[in-house]
Amino acid sequence: MTQPGEASRPHIPLQDRLRRLLDGPAALDKRALLGTLCAEVSRRETVAYAAGWNDALAAVRRGSRPEAGA
Repeated sequence: MTQPGEASRPHIPLQDRLRRLLDGPAALDKRALLGTLCAEVSRRETVAYAAGWNDALAAVRRGSRPEAGA
């Protein structure tokens, strides 16, 4: 399951996004920068977590479960 608007948002590697935040035209104070970074990382973690669950559910539906110890 994707976040609303996630499909329309182009994928930007985290390093590039961080570089844009740090080198952007508007200087952010430390609190604003940390808040923006935390929100970005949290959003990416949520998307990755949801994708992992979607992959796991699809595998269960196909009847292929990961081998124990593999």
